[in-house]
Amino acid sequence: MNLNVATQMKKITVLLALILIVSCQKDEQALEPVNHTAEIPLDQTITDTTAFLEWDDVNATSYIVEYGISGFEYGTGTSVRTIETSIELTGLLPDTTYDFYVEPVFREAQNNILRSRTIRRFTTMMAPVATIFRPNLSQMRLFRGTLSNLTPSPYAFEYNLNTPLYTDYALKQRLIALPLGTSMTANGDGLPDFPDNTVIAKTFYYNVDDRNLTLGKNLIETRVMIKMNGNWEFGNYIWNEDQTDAVLDTTGATTPITWIDIEGTSHNVNYEIPTAEDCFTCHQSYNVSTVIGPKLRSMSIDINGVNQLQNMINKGILTNVADVSSIRALPNWEDTSLTDETRVRAYLDMNCAHCHSFGGFHTFNYYDALNLTYETSFDDSHIYNMRHSILSRIQTSIEDYSMPYIGVTSPHQEALDLIVPYLESLE
Repeated sequence: MNLNVATQMKKITVLLALILIVSCQKDEQALEPVNHTAEIPLDQTITDTTAFLEWDDVNATSYIVEYGISGFEYGTGTSVRTIETSIELTGLLPDTTYDFYVEPVFREAQNNILRSRTIRRFTTMMAPVATIFRPNLSQMRLFRGTLSNLTPSPYAFEYNLNTPLYTDYALKQRLIALPLGTSMTANGDGLPDFPDNTVIAKTFYYNVDDRNLTLGKNLIETRVMIKMNGNWEFGNYIWNEDQTDAVLDTTGATTPITWIDIEGTSHNVNYEIPTAEDCFTCHQSYNVSTVIGPKLRSMSIDINGVNQLQNMINKGILTNVADVSSIRALPNWEDTSLTDETRVRAYLDMNCAHCHSFGGFHTFNYYDALNLTYETSFDDSHIYNMRHSILSRIQTSIEDYSMPYIGVTSPHQEALDLIVPYLESLE
């Protein structure tokens, strides 16, 4: 072979190599995913552990779905390929935000796959509230996010009372969690009928300083009641010092508390956390466990201009009542426009009647005993006959003598300023 021929062959070989390199580069670029700018309409059906994703067909031969916890790096997630325009993801974490990509795959030539992608996002639902007692409050799923913020689960709702129970000036958050698709059923103006697996919780706390709420709370306990097979069961959770969680407890405890009120006065109290036996002492009627606070007459209160019961009716969580005006509301004992007797009777109903009424711990079946339910007439209440005993017991903190019997270590001075003059006026 002469030199010219050899030179020409080398040139041809180099040219072919360059053509092959360019061709390979083009194929590799065709295989590289690029951002897809066209929106793919997407329907999502989300539960706590699954997500059903459905999108419009864009005439692709298949789709690649890559997903992971929000913020994951593309290419490191879990990928699933489907020829359908929908997919159900399973085994997801509750209350977690996920990112995912839907990549239509188009075949324009053999071994030449063009892909494009667009990012989507969804958040799984929280798991429903637990209906058995767990070792830690966080496991009950009554709250979402940081536990100490007391943000209710979407399956629970907060309620308030027109005349609340006094517990050594503690503040309280009250929650009810009904099973999905159920409601409370009105039954007069007393306690509604609750379905099985209803969970009721009340968290007791003090603000560090009532004048500056940004200083935070001192969470003490969360009392939980669960209706199981027709019976109410009790569980009490004591918050840890770090305020990160609370532990199920049945033995009770005494906790020293210091807080500053709205006037700037510092207070100290040895707060008593009840035992399981203490809970049953008050939460019973004829030796059957029961809830106390959420009577319809106690929840008939306007919040932001709307009656709380009417709001429950509108949301479908209270049924068997068409008009809240048919439910007699318990008066607010702090309403100074009412008579002293009305205010005193309202206060005694909420704070004392669970024990001093027919079937209660102190009264049971004795028809000549103290009966402090609001609907009981004055004569039948025996308040007049027992006025000296009431005066003696509500003004002291002597253990096993003072009233209320449980849950109070310091008298409620603002209530005494009303009740004592009223009782003394009955002479």
